[in-house]
Amino acid sequence: MSDTVFTDPLAPRAAGAGWGWILAYGVLSIVLGVLAFLNPFAATYAATLVIGAFFIAAGLVSIAAGFAGRDHEGRGYAIGFGVLSLVIGLLMAFAPATAAISLTLLVAIWLGIRGALEIGLGARFKRGRALMIVLGVVNILLAIYVLATLPWSALTLPGFILGISFLLGGVASVASALNHKTGAKPFAAPEV
Repeated sequence: MSDTVFTDPLAPRAAGAGWGWILAYGVLSIVLGVLAFLNPFAATYAATLVIGAFFIAAGLVSIAAGFAGRDHEGRGYAIGFGVLSLVIGLLMAFAPATAAISLTLLVAIWLGIRGALEIGLGARFKRGRALMIVLGVVNILLAIYVLATLPWSALTLPGFILGISFLLGGVASVASALNHKTGAKPFAAPEV
């Protein structure tokens, strides 16, 4: 015997529990995204400090684990990794502009390599070749733009990236909350 429960698809759905919290999170994310766009320098500075704090915490815990694990074969690695993480975290906390430049250089390198790979992959495609090659060219142009506008881009690019992420995540959460309010599962794929 099956445990499947059949429900009337025309029956009204009960409001989903917690939809208001999802909505509040979405609205807050949208507000943070807009604020990051309005002041990308402050968003970059804040993000650099938060990432630095995570590195400092990870470094301290790793060093403690290395010293506490006297008979562990990864003891040297734990201490070394901890010291490296601690140094990077302290640099990010006390020299956030330098850290932002380093992060931005990594983004530019990532964009350039990604673009080259997309062009190479697109050249082998039979369908969608032009789109993939255009995407690769756009990513390479973005990398060149980021490099050409240093250090200004380093002080604002991470803030803009955070803004985009928070804004789009907030819009998705608001849409999910409003859908969940009608009784649908939050963040669920539509039923077919």
